[in-house]
Formats: sequence, C-alpha cells, structure tokens
Amino acid sequence: MSIAVSGVTGALGALVARGLRLEGVNPRLVVRDPSRLADWTGADVAQAAYQDTEAMTRALDGVDTFFLVSGHEDPDRVSLHLSAVEAARRAGVRRIVYTSFMGAAPQATFTYARDHSRTEQAVRGAGIALTAMRDSLYADVAPWFVGKDGVIRAPAGQGRVAWVARRDVARLAVALLTGDGHEDQVYDVSGPHSIDLHETARALASVTGRPISYHPETLEEARTSRAGNPHWLVDGWIGSYLALATGEGAVTSHTIQHVTGVRPLSFEEFLDAEPDAWAHLV
Repeated sequence: MSIAVSGVTGALGALVARGLRLEGVNPRLVVRDPSRLADWTGADVAQAAYQDTEAMTRALDGVDTFFLVSGHEDPDRVSLHLSAVEAARRAGVRRIVYTSFMGAAPQATFTYARDHSRTEQAVRGAGIALTAMRDSLYADVAPWFVGKDGVIRAPAGQGRVAWVARRDVARLAVALLTGDGHEDQVYDVSGPHSIDLHETARALASVTGRPISYHPETLEEARTSRAGNPHWLVDGWIGSYLALATGEGAVTSHTIQHVTGVRPLSFEEFLDAEPDAWAHLV
C-alpha cells in the first residue's frame, strides 16, 4: 500500500508522517516547497500545490491512499480542495482520508464546515472512497483565543466544545491510513468530554497562574472587535463560535479510543502535557 501525506510542513501533517514512519511506512510527502522540509532524510518527496492539478496528479502517481489535510483559511479554499481531489482522481488514488470538521453539512452554522461538506461531496463524486475525519476544535489553538487582557471574547454563549489534541488526531489518522475497514466512513473526532468557554478559561488560568476569563459577546460586539479583517475571515471566526452556541460543536465521540485503543487527552490533560502550547500566555 502506497500512502501520500499532504501538509507535512504543518503541525498535523508532520505528526502523521512521523507516526507512519514509526509504523514502518515511508509515505510520499507532498509539499509545495521541499526546502521547508527538515530532518526527513530518505523521504519520498513530491512537489505540488493543491491548485496545480497537473503537478499534483504527478505527485500522486502510484499512490493508493492520500491523506488530504484541509488547506489554510482562504476565500478560495474549496476550489483548492477540488483541484487536489481531481488530481487524485486522475492519478487513480483509491481512497482519501480527509481532515474535515465536526458538523460538516451544507447548512452548517460554521461557514468552513460548509466548505468541508463540499469537499467531502467532491471526493465521493470523483468515485474515490472517503474516510472523513470530522475533527472538533484543536486544543492546541485554544490558548490563542485569549486576548492580551486575559479575556476570551466570543459569541459562543454557554455553548460547549470537546477540545481535541492535535497529537490524538494524528494518532487516529495513522490508524485510519494503515488499518482496514475505514473506507466510506465518517468519523466524529473529539476529546473525551465537552466544556464551555468559562471552564476553558479557568483551565488556562490554572496552568498559567494568571487571571483568564470568558466574555460572551453579542454578534454586534463580535463584529466590532474583529473589524479591519477580511469579511470572509471574520465570518469564519464568528461562525466557529456560533456553532458552539447552537450545540453543533459540543459533540463527543469515542472514535479515537475505539480505533486506536488509547483514550484521547482531556483539555486539562493536554495543557499539562503540552506547556509550549500556552507558554506565550505567561
């Protein structure tokens, strides 16, 4: 079985590629800029960007399974994904394991969840078997929601989120890429339990030793506090919080433990295990 991994210069892709190597699999690393790869001696590297369908088709030649990491936030992200999917179809890729988002659906509150739904549909439409990892919000990014004044401001109401550690998502991805029985499956991927943003703030305050709190914004306050940024980006940021307010982000699943045999970290356990994630707050 030949496996290709995209996004290797990013945090998740790198974790997945290293995890595969530990399992004795030498994946093909599909990257836009090979010069950004470090410590990958002997790696099978192919250069291609999502939007370059011809280069991506060459990069995926002979690949059976493609780990497609969703692209960075971009107003044109869906078209980038669709180009990569078309390249996979042309190359004869049999299965795509895709990093989707919790609650992906055409009418999802979170605009990016709608984008993920379109990508999932495109994979199926291309005749490629899909393994969709619908990830909850990453615990790794939660500390960055804290403002300089120690306040998390968000229109999330009393909504809850099952923060999931990126390292646990990577462990799951390795298992899905190398294991059997995951074709045409959709997996909700979360931490072990959901907490609200008040609890999130208290956990961050506990490890950092500084006052951190949560202020539930109104929609008007949310737009005012993010003024000056591109409207599509503001809509995405706000949408992610509104999805918590509606309950779309509160889903908890046993996927990680069921597939890998190891329980994922809770948010508090993640903070204890990954001090570098919140060191900038101290």
